[in-house]
Amino acid sequence: MNKAGQKSEVNHCHIQTELSGSVVKVVDGRQAILPCSLGPEQNIQQMVFDWKKDGGKEVFFYDAGIHYNNGRSGQDEQFKGRVSHFEEQLRHGNASIMIRNTKVADSGNYTCVFPLLKPERKTFNIELIVDFEVRDRSAEITGAAPAPYIRILNATDAGVLLQCEVRGASPKPKVEWQDSDGNVLPAEEPQVSESGGRYNVTLRTTVTKTTSNHFHCVAKQEDFGHRIEGDIYLPEKLFEDRSLYVAIGFIGGWFFGILTLAVALALCVYTKHNSKRLLKGFFQRRNGSSEGIFAPVQSASCSGSSPAEEPLRSVQSAPCPDSSLSEEPLESGSACWLYICNQ
Repeated sequence: MNKAGQKSEVNHCHIQTELSGSVVKVVDGRQAILPCSLGPEQNIQQMVFDWKKDGGKEVFFYDAGIHYNNGRSGQDEQFKGRVSHFEEQLRHGNASIMIRNTKVADSGNYTCVFPLLKPERKTFNIELIVDFEVRDRSAEITGAAPAPYIRILNATDAGVLLQCEVRGASPKPKVEWQDSDGNVLPAEEPQVSESGGRYNVTLRTTVTKTTSNHFHCVAKQEDFGHRIEGDIYLPEKLFEDRSLYVAIGFIGGWFFGILTLAVALALCVYTKHNSKRLLKGFFQRRNGSSEGIFAPVQSASCSGSSPAEEPLRSVQSAPCPDSSLSEEPLESGSACWLYICNQ
């Protein structure tokens, strides 16, 4: 075991890497071991070996116990704090290194060189390939697309119209609709807008009934392996025959119209009756008698020229006002209630 608690043997290290000859493949975020060895019979504790990337970047330098992790300077910023060797394996000729928390930028050609080896220096060439692990990176990377916003726009005989919105992503994401099995669904042309280098993408699709009625809106930014999705479940009733809803709506509207008319007529009758009763009480208080005449005149202009609906009854004892009309005729609908005196 080394100081970091990792097994020193390259072939027995519990690291998820894939070796293919001189090529090492690893998924970003994982650890990668780059092999380099002179053989188990060679003790290299007092030797010098140097790891470089792409012929120039200093990855790891070891010189008889002195290296970048215990005081030596010169390591490239890209690798600081992420590279270590296997101290206990040096006596067995193992100069391999481990790169932690790999990034796609770590991909490239690495060399392990023994510059002072006699009779001649020895160089090992290793290619490192760091692939993206496609996952949700919205919490890691600025500009990664947030979770899509999904809503139902309409339901017709053709299906249910869905809309997906992805906002504030950079670079522009690829947005698509998928069914529950991951099949890409046909959709309208995406609507794209840009402001300050951030993109808003809207995508609509019309879906029909499936076995699950689950649908996904997926946003991808392949430049840095970001993928995020939103899901929606549509209830069975949304896919029922839309003509049934039209018929129900028509019947409901017709019934509501009849009900409204009946209520209006009842209110009119009630208002007319109540107004008559109130006026009768008014004249009782004014003249001490209820012998005034109440006659509804069916005229919106309240001119008094239309014939009364009821026969007029004369006042026998109460004095008449100056005019044959009350001071403030009371309107009720299209009729006016008049107080008429016997002249």
